[in-house]
Amino acid sequence: MSLGKLIGFLAFAVSLYILWRLKQILLLIFAAVVFAVVLNRVVGWLQRQGAKRGIAIALTLITLLGILTLLLGLIGPSFAQQVEQLGNLVPTIFESLRGWFNQVQTRLPEQLINIGSIGDIFPKIQPFATRLLNNAYTWFSDLLTIFLQVFLVLVLILMLVANPSAYRRGLILLFPGFYRRRADEILSECEDTLVGWMTATLIDMAVISVVTFIGLSILNVPLALANAVLAGLLEFIPNIGPTLSVFPPLAVALLDGPWWKGIAVIGLYVIIQQFEAYILVPYVMKKQVDLLPAVTLIAVVVFGSLFGFLGVFLSVPLVIIFKIWINELLIKDILNTWQKNDQDYFKQDSQQTDGEESKGSQQS
Repeated sequence: MSLGKLIGFLAFAVSLYILWRLKQILLLIFAAVVFAVVLNRVVGWLQRQGAKRGIAIALTLITLLGILTLLLGLIGPSFAQQVEQLGNLVPTIFESLRGWFNQVQTRLPEQLINIGSIGDIFPKIQPFATRLLNNAYTWFSDLLTIFLQVFLVLVLILMLVANPSAYRRGLILLFPGFYRRRADEILSECEDTLVGWMTATLIDMAVISVVTFIGLSILNVPLALANAVLAGLLEFIPNIGPTLSVFPPLAVALLDGPWWKGIAVIGLYVIIQQFEAYILVPYVMKKQVDLLPAVTLIAVVVFGSLFGFLGVFLSVPLVIIFKIWINELLIKDILNTWQKNDQDYFKQDSQQTDGEESKGSQQS
């Protein structure tokens, strides 16, 4: 290996290391870009109605803040109260689970199952959970970090929405001159797909929250509002989120009433997931983005393992971007072009061979 190649390889390795160290910042920037793309679409629509860009941005932000304030005013107090009650039920849930395991151990033969060690876990888990909840300093530090990250994302969103064309032109300049027009087309497709996905996801979250609240209210399960909002928020995490949302209302139902109420809650969530899978998602999401379920599940696991909760949160947008660029750049512009060139080459080679054979036959 020559000295120039060695220096280039080392520079590439150092660049990858720096990017890996900055992965959380890069993910926050990506989150800001995703939300800025969606807001820019709203601003663009207002501009087409005749509003100037500054006024359109102000109207968009005021409308968004108004919707958030209205939602917080309507469900905020009840939601906060129910979340507090749900947190206070944690020790009771552990105690009930411990009693249930003790009953199972008493009724089943010892040689069939031995779960004494499992029952001994709960006395250790409860003090640990209590200490975890009482660790105010850690919670404050985490909340401060989250607040600073959210503030950074909000500032970046405002900057990107204020002048998106400048940032887009700068990104396109990173591509070779002959490919910049094509890169602009791919970026436009990414923008359209992200906007469609975000719109469909918000509709999905709202519908699931309403349906869950109605179902839990009919079953007379306590803390229905908190569990319904939680179910809607977890819809942002594909495959795993809807499954996780069943556990809080199930625990509350088992503590509140007879055993059949827990089974009813499980049945309700199964019905909701079937409604989402066969009616809501095909009607709302399928028109916007076409991702295979296994691909989204793998993305959640991989990005969650690499980047933590933020990777799980942004797994679907990341997969959307990767899919579009792989399909447009790698498959259409590289692999398909190679295939065409290979076909032309073999065709020319075949014609040349046929010509030589015909010339040889004429000479003979």
